[in-house]
Amino acid sequence: MSQSVARSRTNHETIARNSSLPLEAIETAYDRIEAERHRNCWIYLRPREEALEACRKLVARARTGENLPLLGIPFGVKDNIDVEGMPTTAACPAFSYTPWHSAHSVERLTAAGAICLGKTNLDQFATGLSGARSPYGPCASVADARYIAGGSSSGSAVAVAAGHVAFALGTDTGGSGRIPAGFNNIVGIKPTVGLVSSRGLVPNCPTIDCVSVFCNTASDGEAILEIIEGFDFEDPYSRLPRAFSFATGTEPSFRFGRIAAADLECFGMPECGELYERACERFTQIGGTAIEVDFAPFRQAGELMFSGPWVAERHSAIASLIDIDSGSLLDVTRTVLGSAAGYSAIDTFGAIHRLHRLRRDAEAIFAGIDALVVPTAPRPFTLEEMDRDPITLNNRLGYYSYFANLLDLCGVAVPNAILPNGMPMGVTLLAPAWHDRALIGLAQRFEASAGRAAFELKPGG
Repeated sequence: MSQSVARSRTNHETIARNSSLPLEAIETAYDRIEAERHRNCWIYLRPREEALEACRKLVARARTGENLPLLGIPFGVKDNIDVEGMPTTAACPAFSYTPWHSAHSVERLTAAGAICLGKTNLDQFATGLSGARSPYGPCASVADARYIAGGSSSGSAVAVAAGHVAFALGTDTGGSGRIPAGFNNIVGIKPTVGLVSSRGLVPNCPTIDCVSVFCNTASDGEAILEIIEGFDFEDPYSRLPRAFSFATGTEPSFRFGRIAAADLECFGMPECGELYERACERFTQIGGTAIEVDFAPFRQAGELMFSGPWVAERHSAIASLIDIDSGSLLDVTRTVLGSAAGYSAIDTFGAIHRLHRLRRDAEAIFAGIDALVVPTAPRPFTLEEMDRDPITLNNRLGYYSYFANLLDLCGVAVPNAILPNGMPMGVTLLAPAWHDRALIGLAQRFEASAGRAAFELKPGG
């Protein structure tokens, strides 16, 4: 699979003339998937011949002159996002249903010529950041099977990193579209909440859920975002962008916020902090000026996610879909949701008022910087460690990610460097809502500084 999203868009006519190119890509994808079932990254796989026939029909349409910018590109969809004719389980077999219509984002991708190969694994009902909370089996990092892939969009990230697909859709509420990217050495695009329609998404925390993108380069992510973004009146959480211009991320100089070395939290793995320092040096080398910022407002906002009443929104959303006490849920899922009972309406309004104050503190910090750079996750954990203490370690994973949607930030997670144990670690660029393109521009420059081959799919495992 040598084609990529960005390259396919520029070679549309060539691919339309040579139908073997996309068909070969589909065949290769299925060969890899079937050879790597042990990765547990797929819950449902579309029949091979069905995908090939869909590809042939798309090529025929392209030959008539129809513009299909993603012609023949294979992709995966997290199994809490609807795809017409494919079961949606949210990693809960008792919840399974087969939708008549695809999610809005999936409709746009297939209309552009992309081919969905199936549904990917996840932490049950997207409740987790490890990728180890699924009855369909845990997902491990492609770098080392002893370590978690990160979640909840674990299957989507692994499918991209293993070279099964060119890109995949995930979701992000508290880091699910970024942490798996970091632990699998790929890119994760977390759009501004409301930029991409959430219609057709199984709700988690509806006010802060968003569809995310996993891909191999920031350019690929930008190409996908251009297809799926846009206001959707039928989605009550969709938003119109603010009507003013932003920097593109290509300006020669920029200011980036960084966490002071003394304030870095790596939970007992200091070598992760060393890689963050290296990333900050690289941002300086490409024209950035580092500015130390007070991380306290971000940390305090993150604490509201699972140590505050937002878990009650999660409980409310999932309880509307399935009986939480029926025995259909994993014990860890039920335990997390059960904590919602400890919060009252008074607690909720108090937390909302506190969040508004923290948002103002964050606004003041971003007034002096173009982007905030944080570790995508503090450190990796093994599957064995997560099994022993799933809730404490899960909350540690979200230390640098939980706050983003609560503070109305957009983000791009990019690969950074490899730990001595072989595990990849990423960094995430964050900025206020609607600065998505500026962050992608900075991410592209960061990629170039590492000498990454643009537009290439991951080689097979």
